[in-house]
Amino acid sequence: MDRLELDVELDYGSFRLAVRESLDLDGITAVFGSSGSGKTSLLRVIAGLEPSARGLIRFRDTAWLERGRHSPPEARAIGYVFQDGRLFAHLDVRGNLLFPLKHGRRSGAIAFDDIVAVLGLEPLLLRYPASLSGGESQRVAIGRALLANPSLLLMDEPLSSLDRPRKRELLPLIRSLPARFGLPVLYVTHDLDELAYLADEVILLAAGRNVARGSAREIVERNDFAGLAELDDPGTILEAKVTAQTESLTVAALGSGELRVPRAAARPGETIRLRVDPRDVILAIEAPAGISIRNSLKATVIGVEQRSDGLVAVRLTVGGQELRARITRDAVDELALHEGREVFALIKTVALDALG
Repeated sequence: MDRLELDVELDYGSFRLAVRESLDLDGITAVFGSSGSGKTSLLRVIAGLEPSARGLIRFRDTAWLERGRHSPPEARAIGYVFQDGRLFAHLDVRGNLLFPLKHGRRSGAIAFDDIVAVLGLEPLLLRYPASLSGGESQRVAIGRALLANPSLLLMDEPLSSLDRPRKRELLPLIRSLPARFGLPVLYVTHDLDELAYLADEVILLAAGRNVARGSAREIVERNDFAGLAELDDPGTILEAKVTAQTESLTVAALGSGELRVPRAAARPGETIRLRVDPRDVILAIEAPAGISIRNSLKATVIGVEQRSDGLVAVRLTVGGQELRARITRDAVDELALHEGREVFALIKTVALDALG
């Protein structure tokens, strides 16, 4: 693992970023928070793009910021993928990819031909950025960052401008980067589905400060998460093991039941993560029959909480994992829901998407 030590401050007018964290980076670490929480500012500080930052940044055994001494961005072993790609308009794709190699950036084990093959860039090499789609531009931007041979890859909401089909194409690719190229990734996002699919660990920022750290499921299931992230209800994240693939569906085991979800990029035996919106969970006290919903999971009620909007949040346990439903008070009373009550949780297949 690669250790990143942070004890940094940065002032932007009335906003102050103050993050103190020691991270053993492995895989993808997501930096999550609401708009204005300081996510991009933190990445820019780590990259050396904020010369007024104060404090300490140490990666591995090298201090990038210490006692007022700043290593310039080009001296830090990083690759940076911005929201908008920031490709050089006057260079074709080949020229963009070769830029770090021709302008004094580190050379190393990651080869040009390997990047082109992995990212599927061969058909694009002679095209210019103006002719690329958003997804194609981001693939080129990722390739250019990797060809700088970084020891740490920073990605600042690289999918935020893309539609869902383009995201589905790029998410498995991003997920594969740490293992494929042997480098950790710091990934900024405010998208819960990206968080669920990508993150091995999550740092939660609020008002410029790091307020929590843990797995994606641990963070999302915190009682204060919705308030800190300024979300109505984040739902829950379920982990299930793939047992079979059909032409259009992935079948995955969860406890004693199974889930059918739109086909995901996973092989039998692999674990997929699914974010479930509580509004997509229907509760029944008897096993359903004669309905189109294919996912029916045995569950136990572990909490019933009145919400300020008049609805009721019902917390459930399914196969040792938490699931939430949002229903009316009338439904709670009619089903006689209480802690310990055995129920069936029904979820539409189309409401579950592993994104990959």
